[in-house]
Amino acid sequence: MCDDLLARVEPPLRSVLEQTKLKKEDIYAVEIVGGATRIPAVKEKISKFFGKELSTTLNADEAVTRGCALQCAILSPAFKVREFSITDVVPYPISLRWNSPAEDGSSDCEVFPRNHAAPFSKVLTFYRKEPFTLEAYYSFPQDLPYPDPAIAQFSVQKVTPQSDGSSSKVKVKVRVNVHGIFSVSSASLVEVHKFEENEEPMETDQNAKEEEKMQVDQEEPQVEEQQQQMPAENKAESEEMETSQTGSKDKKTDQPPQAKKAKVKTSTVDLPIENQLLWQIDREMLNLYIENEGKMIMQDKLEKERNDAKNAVEEYVYEMRDKLSGEYEKFVGEDDRNRFILKLEDTENWLYEDGEDQPKQVYIDKLAELKTLGQPIKIRFQESEERPKLFEELGKQIQQYMKVISSFKNKEDQYDHLDAADVMKVEKSTNEAMEWMNKKLNLQNKQSLTMDPIVKAKDIEAKIKELMSICSPIISKPKPKVEPPKEEQKNAEQNGPVDGQGDSPGPQAAEQGADTAVPSDSDKKLPEMDID
Repeated sequence: MCDDLLARVEPPLRSVLEQTKLKKEDIYAVEIVGGATRIPAVKEKISKFFGKELSTTLNADEAVTRGCALQCAILSPAFKVREFSITDVVPYPISLRWNSPAEDGSSDCEVFPRNHAAPFSKVLTFYRKEPFTLEAYYSFPQDLPYPDPAIAQFSVQKVTPQSDGSSSKVKVKVRVNVHGIFSVSSASLVEVHKFEENEEPMETDQNAKEEEKMQVDQEEPQVEEQQQQMPAENKAESEEMETSQTGSKDKKTDQPPQAKKAKVKTSTVDLPIENQLLWQIDREMLNLYIENEGKMIMQDKLEKERNDAKNAVEEYVYEMRDKLSGEYEKFVGEDDRNRFILKLEDTENWLYEDGEDQPKQVYIDKLAELKTLGQPIKIRFQESEERPKLFEELGKQIQQYMKVISSFKNKEDQYDHLDAADVMKVEKSTNEAMEWMNKKLNLQNKQSLTMDPIVKAKDIEAKIKELMSICSPIISKPKPKVEPPKEEQKNAEQNGPVDGQGDSPGPQAAEQGADTAVPSDSDKKLPEMDID
């Protein structure tokens, strides 16, 4: 019954061995991934083909997804992951076709063979006198998942012959990027200028040699590939050009050193490229697919919002039912709790019966109906948790301001600069806050936990802000700085140290200094013989 489906297992395995040029004996282990590999018949086919037991150390469903996620993280600049050497390949070989000026018809060349490393760039050399077109296509149309093997056409513009009428050397750079997309990224024309040695200074000739050498060095790794890819007429022209160059070198050895030598200077000119992409589907069909994709995205978004609304109702039922027997138990009466639990059970049964597939708004209304009963209980619990902390903070502020008032009354230096009227204002505000706190605390202690609180957390926060806005600017007023009079400072600077203190030398020291200065003058007048 399934023989025709199971027969599709072996051809890809044979293709892999052919492409990798391996034998079954070279395979050390076979790891299978993918949901279909769990089918016993598929396992038996693969094991029989390789003659080995299969390995299932990886998660068959997640292996490819994990690999894709890792590759995305490596390519993304937003993530930093461990360095892995991952080489992607070109799954379908890509060739180029162009019109040959020497032959009637066209020439082609396979640029990127199957399983070639990607991303990768190659430089192809053409000899042309006029603009030309390159046509890119897949080499084996029968292997493609879509009918048309053509990729695109690339027209290299503004190609002109050399000054002597010969063909110009055109370098074309082709590339397969990290996404596997083929393109002709650039094209350049190499201009050759010949002149005698005396026409330009030696400095310029040396620069030309260095420039020419640099271009050759850059192309050396790709010489073998270019030679394989060049058509027969291009090879002949290149060999002829190389022969002429070698001949000129031989002639140089025979010429006398004083004879004029012909110098060659090359320059590179970038050429424009016109791209003509070939679509596998027409524009109208593509727009239709884009429109359908947008509709599906919107439908998925609405479905997600509907499921989120349904899950919110279910989560609220489970959460409130657990907390009514736990932390919310003291904040709800017995009758209200039983009624609310019954409502939650009815909602749960509705979710799995009539409410299994309802519009989003129905779930939103059902959640709002439950919250009318549960939200007051939740608020009473939150108030009981926050209220003691805020009352404690208010008490600390009152104690701090009372301590400042006491220090001011004791005439301590720290607060003796404060105005008495301001301190009286602080004392009045502090006493009022203390009165208010004691009154609210007494009323709240008499209130049952199952009832709404007398004072709420936001009221206490407002009282703290009011008290601090009045008292803090007054008690934090800086003490004025006392500076000495300016005249006394100037006199002190001019007179120096007072009462003979300081480092200034006295009269005796001055005399000694004068005595020591005299011998120094006499030393300068010593005889020359003594100096020698």
